[in-house]
Amino acid sequence: MVEPDIIVIGGGSAGAAMTGRLAAAGLDVTLVEAGASDRHLKSRVPALTSSIVQNPDFDWCYQAEPDASLGGRADVWPAGKMLGGGSALNGMMFIRGHRWDYDHWADLGASGWDYQSVLPYFRRMEDNERGADEWRGTGGPISVSEGRARYPITEAWLAAAEAAGIERRDLNGETAEGVDYVQVSQRNGERCSAARGYLHDFKGANPPHIVLEAQVLRILIENKRAVGIVYLQDGQEKTLRAKRGVVLSAGAMNTPRLLMLSGIGPAEHLADKGVPVHHDLPGVGGNLQDHVGTHVVNEVSAHTLNDDARGLRGAMSVLRYALSRSGALSTSIGHAQAFVKSRPDMPAPNLQISFAAFAFDFDEQGRLMLRKNASVSTLVGLMRPAYRGRISLRSSDPMAPPVIEHQQLSCDDDIDQIVEGIAIAREILQQSPVAKYITGELRPGAAMTAPEDLRGYVRMAAIPMYHPVGTARIGKPEDPMAVVDPDLKVIGMEGLWVADASVFPSLPAGNTNATAIMVGDKGSDHVLKGLRINA
Repeated sequence: MVEPDIIVIGGGSAGAAMTGRLAAAGLDVTLVEAGASDRHLKSRVPALTSSIVQNPDFDWCYQAEPDASLGGRADVWPAGKMLGGGSALNGMMFIRGHRWDYDHWADLGASGWDYQSVLPYFRRMEDNERGADEWRGTGGPISVSEGRARYPITEAWLAAAEAAGIERRDLNGETAEGVDYVQVSQRNGERCSAARGYLHDFKGANPPHIVLEAQVLRILIENKRAVGIVYLQDGQEKTLRAKRGVVLSAGAMNTPRLLMLSGIGPAEHLADKGVPVHHDLPGVGGNLQDHVGTHVVNEVSAHTLNDDARGLRGAMSVLRYALSRSGALSTSIGHAQAFVKSRPDMPAPNLQISFAAFAFDFDEQGRLMLRKNASVSTLVGLMRPAYRGRISLRSSDPMAPPVIEHQQLSCDDDIDQIVEGIAIAREILQQSPVAKYITGELRPGAAMTAPEDLRGYVRMAAIPMYHPVGTARIGKPEDPMAVVDPDLKVIGMEGLWVADASVFPSLPAGNTNATAIMVGDKGSDHVLKGLRINA
């Protein structure tokens, strides 16, 4: 294989964006992805998300360590095992986060990542169906569309939220606080992954070289400079060198694992696992964060997606999607959402209240299955949990999965905030526009009103929202726990950058995929800047 200018490790949300932008700038780029292509019906058809999450053909299905705060439960954390990464298997809710989130990043040492600095890149990456303005963009590689699975009860819920005092706003516009329909990363009713937007539809003169089903074992380091990679493909160990450097975009769980396998990380931990230390960087793997939430589930008398998923209506849904790319098969994981404060002194909304015109149960094997009766669900998500977990090495074996240690509900105040969110969700459902359709509350159950009982429900029913971030965070070079500087260059190394959700200093409000793509898009300019300086 010809030696490229840059190797990008990982073709996920950020890696695809990074690769596409660097190639468009004229660099010779090779992208190395451990999974297969995302050109698969199960990835393209939005409603088939549930068939690829926790499916080892598409998902790494990482097992977290038992979580004492959840009664010792050990959750499975998904990670995309195909081109496009998380953007090829997620729920497609496109939300950027609040202005405060990015200004807070800058306060934490990520200079140049404040809201005014990231906004141009959100606009650059979008092709937003609502059109371009000061906040939204058109013509970019990621199509941001209105959901095509529309149900009257969703509009009733939006009206009910307004009746409860929540202002209707464009949440990807000027103010990410209020209530609105969910916008989705879809193009004409099909998933628009980062791979589709930046790679499959690449328009430059020098397309990147893409190597699939090639698992990177380690980064080659010489004199504290990244000069290439060692990877496994077709049962053979191979080496690929790069002329100018390596960009690591393997995600919040795999990026720190690969850094450590390459000898970059906490020296004591690496020595304990038998990994030769190239660079002692204590922050690698720390600062792990994830959103946490729980559901309020109601049976309703209105028509919902549950009705459209079986029998004759199921067949009609397939036909409708085939003809118009709309209806039940175009659904995202949420249909409408509100970002609200449960306490007036919060600097930004601390809760995401996400409504869907469908609901799930669990089968005997613990797998999600659509309920048979017409139902709706409201996910109450906590946006800024207090706990910080860790990713570490299981062993020096590069094929071993990472150790994921995270306690979702170790802080009592986090539980209290979710309980406050349940009260807000119930208040919306009690407003007349939607209350007339509600026939019962299945979870937590209408009789459960005492605060301590609701805290117990949260402890029992809380789920990770699969938004892991922060394990190679941006910070000032003098910060001992920072992993990359504000230009995404690994501190103390040359020719090595990180661009994915691992660099987030803290969680933004809402689903994290749009922010991960933005990091890859913006990060490409930082890499280009570094290459010009070091040319």
